[in-house]
Amino acid sequence: MSPRPNVVVVLLDDVGFGAPGTFGGPVDTPTLDALADDGLRYNRFHTTAICSPTRASLLTGRDPHVTGVGTVLNSAFDHPAYKGVLRAETATVARTLQENGYSTACVGKWHLAPAWESSQAGPFTRWPTGQGFDTFYGFLGGETHQFEPTLYEGTAPVERPDRPDYHLTEDLVDRSISWIRMQRTMTPGRPFFLYLAPGATHAPLHVPGAWSEKYRGRFDEGWDAMREATPARQKAAGILPADTCLTPRPVEIPAWADVSEDERTVAARLMEVYAGFLEHTDVHIGRLVDELKASGEFENTLFCYVVGDNGSSAEGGLPGSINYMGALQGMQESTRAQVAGIDRIGGPDSYAQYPAGWAWAMTAPFQWMKQIASHLGGTRNPMVLTWPAGITDRGAVREQFTHVNDLAPKILELAGIAQPDTVDGVAQLPMDGTSLAYSFADPEAPERHETQYFEVNGHRSIYHRGWMASAHPGGVPWTVGRPGTPRPFEDDEWELYDLRSDFSQAHDLAQQEPERLAELTALFSEHAERVGILPLHDARVSRTPMPNLVEDRTSFTFHAGTVGIPESQAPRMVGRSWHLRAVLDVGEGTAQGVVASMGGRAAGWALWLDPAGRPVLTYRTFEIAELVLTGTPLAPGRHQVEVVLRYDGGGRGRGATIGLVVDGKTAEDGRVVATPPAVFSIDETFDIGPNTGSPVGDYPVINPFRGGTVARVDIELDG
Repeated sequence: MSPRPNVVVVLLDDVGFGAPGTFGGPVDTPTLDALADDGLRYNRFHTTAICSPTRASLLTGRDPHVTGVGTVLNSAFDHPAYKGVLRAETATVARTLQENGYSTACVGKWHLAPAWESSQAGPFTRWPTGQGFDTFYGFLGGETHQFEPTLYEGTAPVERPDRPDYHLTEDLVDRSISWIRMQRTMTPGRPFFLYLAPGATHAPLHVPGAWSEKYRGRFDEGWDAMREATPARQKAAGILPADTCLTPRPVEIPAWADVSEDERTVAARLMEVYAGFLEHTDVHIGRLVDELKASGEFENTLFCYVVGDNGSSAEGGLPGSINYMGALQGMQESTRAQVAGIDRIGGPDSYAQYPAGWAWAMTAPFQWMKQIASHLGGTRNPMVLTWPAGITDRGAVREQFTHVNDLAPKILELAGIAQPDTVDGVAQLPMDGTSLAYSFADPEAPERHETQYFEVNGHRSIYHRGWMASAHPGGVPWTVGRPGTPRPFEDDEWELYDLRSDFSQAHDLAQQEPERLAELTALFSEHAERVGILPLHDARVSRTPMPNLVEDRTSFTFHAGTVGIPESQAPRMVGRSWHLRAVLDVGEGTAQGVVASMGGRAAGWALWLDPAGRPVLTYRTFEIAELVLTGTPLAPGRHQVEVVLRYDGGGRGRGATIGLVVDGKTAEDGRVVATPPAVFSIDETFDIGPNTGSPVGDYPVINPFRGGTVARVDIELDG
């Protein structure tokens, strides 16, 4: 009997079906090419259309709503299917492998721990190390700064390695290689499971400049031309049937010809950076593959490379953005500001995302993109599987319908492990996925995953034996973070597609086949009832009270060493007035470093002492406003430094007057014309002492307070 295989699952972020070169896209992906030559390309593999649900489904083998993670965690609300809390009845495949002798590691993005359990107060049961992974190194949220990430090791915040030209993807691959080497050295006979989930290519688009320079000028003809060119390459590669039709551009996205010259210049540059980001990621995944080959482990390693947890992201909006966190909240920078900042794009002083037009182009030949679970542009992603010891039909394409929930049962089958009836004394729900190992040897094997529903924010569809019914309830996927209006789902018009002859979902047959459509919509309702999502909800507008560490408090006292508090679980310091008082003890000499901070490069505030010992307040509202207030150097002894923010009121995102007060006297004051409507960021944290993640102000990374102590920091919020 052959030894049990090692398992490596690589999951990229926000990559559309038509982006990687291996699947006919414009971006070179040499590692994916090589793996495809060694294994199998799956051209009908599906995700859930959005981040956290795909990850929950991949790791548990269940439908996402069954796990309790039916929406991205940032939009969770109090409903069993959407609460964003992994259910004990749906244990991860890592937990089962761990119990059966596998070493397990999670490296990279998690996005499966609810915010109220993501601070150092714990509990840590829904962190990776509480979900079956022996070790974790990465970040907890949906995104992070790629040059200055917010990192955790195990359950503790850690600084990124202090080396020049640092990039997170490179670091994550380094850690993966180091972990595999340790397993080989200490437990050479023990199989391992590595789940590597880089933050790439989710915004912010960050990559060393040489990678984007390679693509300079390649996208100057625009998204329409690029999308039209892609299917020919896909057909030549055997990814699309020869008769596949290219679906039209949504009316909500402008034609490239209708975009101004300055807008085209910025949009092309944003796409160049995205392309460099994707290739950079793929090349560094190649270092992991090289390590497995050099060590002799590759032969018996099932290597599963999932190129995206959903379709490409349109969250940069129609113009794209050099600071998309503001654009998401309705604070889009001007085209003039974009042109002025074009050389920043891709570097640490940006927080960029490309325009919705490029997201649409990168899902060729399908309709729509990320979040749109009704159409294949949201749910169909490239996947490549290699396993030299078990896959002999190398370089081939598999066309069976497959879903991300098929991966866990496949892993257990190949490891010779039965799906457990109980885990930690909790009876387990059966896996919804179907192992796709049957497809390895036979390209003509009848598909076994015959039925699959999809639902995100009310966008929904059902696949059944070659047919798909789809309901798109309107709206666009680039208004995240702004309030919406509930809509009557019963008014939605269902579409019907015969995917056996219509690969790209281009020909709506609803009028020709009303009886079949009725059968499929009834089948969707049956599955929606099974997973508990009727009546339907739009998570973007379904707001309910959720657990929160702040509760209703308006008065707080913090001490040095308080780090890594998610912004959502820290004092809420947007949309209201607030008053911060910091008591500092300055030693003999010059004190410097961060006293307190919230947010990061995209937006935030920081109270810090510069190298001359002067207190400084930096307040940044995306690309819209920035204020720096400075006092005089602090002499040795005890001092009280205050920040007083008086909000203008009258709605969200209004301006404010801010004062810096030192020992009872105003050192300087000023105004910002706008403050964030909702949040400074979704990935940065609130810290006392050091600044984890990216710096808000013009100071070094981390920059811990030194030359004295932070005795306490008190914060008072207006009600």
